[in-house]
Amino acid sequence: MNIDQLEGKWHVLKGGLREKWGRLTDDDIATIEGQSERLVGKLQELYGLERKAAEKELEVWLAGQA
Repeated sequence: MNIDQLEGKWHVLKGGLREKWGRLTDDDIATIEGQSERLVGKLQELYGLERKAAEKELEVWLAGQA
């Protein structure tokens, strides 16, 4: 699975996101609504990651979810 497929599989992935990134709240998950840009931005904000690092972590995590 790649970052472009996030929105289509959002309902399946929400629980795994909280396991991987525990700082994400239920409100964060609801606000993100499967949009990769919002998720990357929230990871940057909560974990102090640079954009490329947040995108890479998300891509690696998504690859493991396939």
